[in-house]
Amino acid sequence: MRIVDSHTAGEPTRVVIADGPDLGSGSLIERRLIFRDRFDHYRRLAIHEPRGSDAIVGALLCQPDEPSCDAAVIFFNNCGVLNMCGHGIMGVAATLAYLERVKPGVIRIQTPVGTVEANLLTKNEVAVENIPSYRYRKQVTLQIEELGTITGDIAWGGNWFFLVEQSPVPVKPEYIKQLSDASALIRKELREQQITGADGEEIDHIELYGTSESEDAHSRNFVYCPGGAYDRSPCGTGTSAKLACLAADGKLKPGEQWIQESIIGSRFVATYRIDPELGIIPTIRGSAYICGEGRLIQQPGDPFRNGIDMIMPSEKLPLVRE
Repeated sequence: MRIVDSHTAGEPTRVVIADGPDLGSGSLIERRLIFRDRFDHYRRLAIHEPRGSDAIVGALLCQPDEPSCDAAVIFFNNCGVLNMCGHGIMGVAATLAYLERVKPGVIRIQTPVGTVEANLLTKNEVAVENIPSYRYRKQVTLQIEELGTITGDIAWGGNWFFLVEQSPVPVKPEYIKQLSDASALIRKELREQQITGADGEEIDHIELYGTSESEDAHSRNFVYCPGGAYDRSPCGTGTSAKLACLAADGKLKPGEQWIQESIIGSRFVATYRIDPELGIIPTIRGSAYICGEGRLIQQPGDPFRNGIDMIMPSEKLPLVRE
C-alpha cells in the first residue's frame, strides 16, 4: 500500500495513493459501504499500530463519479469510516500538489456527504469551502454527576458535533487527559439520553471551548473524535459547525473572519457565505505539510499484518481518575 503522510495544523493525514482495495465502479457512497463492510483490514493496516497511531486520519483516494470533480476520497480513522474531514481535505490537496497531480487553484474533491472545493493557494496553504453547515438544536442541557450541568449546541459541519461554549475543564494542553475524560462522559450521556443529530444520526464529536491564549484568536477548542483521540488541529468540520452556531446567533457576519485556535495552539481562519438555497457555506483556511511517503508492507507470518486490533476505551465504564 503506497502512502503519503502529511499534517494539517499538527493533525496527521495518511493518504493511500495506490495499492488500496478494489471497491468497484459504483457511486462513492456505495464504495464507502463496501470499504466499511468488506475491506476493514485495509483500514486497520493503515491506521492501527504498529504502522499507525490513534491520531492518524486515513484518506483513500478514489476515482470520482462526479464528472466535475478532480478527485474523490473516503476518510477513515481508528474506529471506522468518517463522513468528512476538513483537515483531511487540506492534507489531500497538499498531497496532490506534492505528487504534481494538480496545480494551484481550485480543486473539486468528492466526499460521501458532498463535493467540497479546496483552493490551493500555495503548495501548503489551502482554503476549503465546505458543505452546507447548520445548527440543529440550541442549548441542550445535560446533567452529569462528575461534571455538573453541561449545556451545548448540536450542529452539523460534515460530522455531528456537541459544542460546549464553557468547557468544564481548562482548555490547555496540560489538561488533555481530563478534557478527554469529560468529553467521553458527555458523549456517553448523549447516547444514554438518545440525543442525536438529524434523522437519528449519532453525535460522535464533542467540542469544548475556552479562552484563546493568543490575542488575535477568538477562542481555543478541544475536539474529541469518535475513536477516543483528540484533534491536534482546530478541526475543519468542527469549526464549520461553530460558524453555523455563531451565524444563527447573529454573532458573526458573512465574510467576517473567525480565528479558531486548537488545543496545541495551531489555527484555522474561517469565514462563511450564505447561499439562498443551501444556507451557511463555511470556508476554512489552514496549512498542510508533507512529512513522509512510502509503502506499508505485510510480511507472511506477521501476526499483526493487518494491524493490532485496538481495545477502544469504553464509555460505559466508570471514570477512572489518577
